[in-house]
Amino acid sequence: MNTKKVSLRGIVSFLNNTDADGGGFWLPNIQRPFVWSEEQICRLFDSILRQYPISTLLVWKTKGSVRRRKFIDVFKEEHRTHLGTFAVPDDAHKKCLVLDGQQRLQSLFIGLKGSYDGEELYFDILSGDLAAPDDIKYQFRFLDPKTAAFPHIRFKDIVLSDDSRRQIEERIAQQSPTTLSQAEQDRIRDHVDLILTTFLREDGIGYQELDSIEKPKLYQDDDVVEIFIRANSGGTKLGKSDLLFSLLAATWDDVNDQMEALLDNLNKSGFTFTRDFILKTFLTLLDEGARYEVGKFRKPGIRESIKNEWKGLTDAVTDVKDFVAAHTFIRCDKALPSYLALIPLIYTRYRLPAAWKTAEKDVETFLLRTLITGVFGLRPDQLIDGLVDKIRKSKTFAVANLFQEIRSGGRSLELTEERLWAMGYGTDQIHLLFNLWYREFNYVPSYPNNLPQVDHIFAQSLLKKVLAIDPATGKKCGMKYHAEDRNQLANCMLLTAAENGAGGKTDTPPDEWFEKRVGEDPNYLEKHLIPTDRTLWKPDHFEDFIAARQVLILKKFDYLLSTPTLTKP
Repeated sequence: MNTKKVSLRGIVSFLNNTDADGGGFWLPNIQRPFVWSEEQICRLFDSILRQYPISTLLVWKTKGSVRRRKFIDVFKEEHRTHLGTFAVPDDAHKKCLVLDGQQRLQSLFIGLKGSYDGEELYFDILSGDLAAPDDIKYQFRFLDPKTAAFPHIRFKDIVLSDDSRRQIEERIAQQSPTTLSQAEQDRIRDHVDLILTTFLREDGIGYQELDSIEKPKLYQDDDVVEIFIRANSGGTKLGKSDLLFSLLAATWDDVNDQMEALLDNLNKSGFTFTRDFILKTFLTLLDEGARYEVGKFRKPGIRESIKNEWKGLTDAVTDVKDFVAAHTFIRCDKALPSYLALIPLIYTRYRLPAAWKTAEKDVETFLLRTLITGVFGLRPDQLIDGLVDKIRKSKTFAVANLFQEIRSGGRSLELTEERLWAMGYGTDQIHLLFNLWYREFNYVPSYPNNLPQVDHIFAQSLLKKVLAIDPATGKKCGMKYHAEDRNQLANCMLLTAAENGAGGKTDTPPDEWFEKRVGEDPNYLEKHLIPTDRTLWKPDHFEDFIAARQVLILKKFDYLLSTPTLTKP
């Protein structure tokens, strides 16, 4: 294995460049998407200027017809999943594929050659003092070039300039709107010298090269995938789904495109299915168990089965998602605290299509009870395997059998009042409960900002002003209503984006808000389970209002608090 060194400016010139040494650097299809944030990119540049070591890169030099893609210069958030536009046509020319170091190289490329969501990397030329609490010395930020101003200097204008140090320093000084002090001039001079020295020195970064051109027998495709997996066990680690996907991508060129198309289709109506979920589901459908183990994808026939059965596997996932969205209370991502609850349904649809048709009437019962009690939150793989085993052996989706399996593992399907009242503002379950409660709300608007919003009836700002009275002294002694009081379920309601937006409810007291809304909609109080006694709407009757509304909520959801039946609620 050869180890080479090059300047940081030089390594960036290798990216996407067929004329560069070794045919340029590219990303193999087995690489996951770029995941670093703006902050992480800025930290990398701070670390470089502080002379912190950058780990050696690992590249694979080959003439093989390997699926690859370009590094992204103009980065946008959607590029974290949509990579098809950066694909490079296969060829038999020499090329270097980056196996370890994508995040660092992509960050350098964005900072020195491109942009991040329309903003470019700027350096505060007068920074250099260690700043708490983030332990940052050299301040970098992504800014709009149209509004960026001194002391922020576009970093690429320093690193990529062929001007002399003196010319760069003078150009920077001219951007200052005020006369620079001697100390500021010295700092600019020191920083320009540091930047150019750091980014131009020939040993700026090293890379190890697996040369399949010189040694084709030593580094074959399977060997390279194995090296890739081992190399990515440190640093910003690949998740197990990334490792599994890399194995799949090594033998199936189109899998990235196929996965992107599947996820786009699944998520176009307000859901957030992930590659992680898809791979776990596929393992389960192939009777390999839900647990992630890289060895499963190395078993003979598994990767081939996924490729050959792709249509059947994806049809099962899509059909279940469509049914759930159309025929149950779940109409958006927020009402699905655990996507894992769908896997037993998908397994039935894939393995037992006839049983699935008869199971549809029990789907809502199963999802409602398992999601609202959170049974998939503890040892989910074990639970999924147990439920799938029941389905496989009985050849049916029998809710009674599945609930028995859940309880046999010590999990409770009972919803107590205590659990109900814990579903307050900010919890996952409140959206699930509100999907049951507010069936008429549109949870899949074309514009995401029009999603319905959970709001406090008695605004937090109003309740925070209420002070407790010390019974012993009769004096005020601090805030009366703390977060758990303000955020409780009985103080929450669902509003449309228009109701809760500019000119809407905001901090309006309940008595004013409800009087206005009742005049516009006679059913408003009933829809939101608001006590009709108007005296309770006053800010000083908060506790009485909560008690009265809890009664109405319990009446609406009494079927959830009883022992679950096998009938659709």
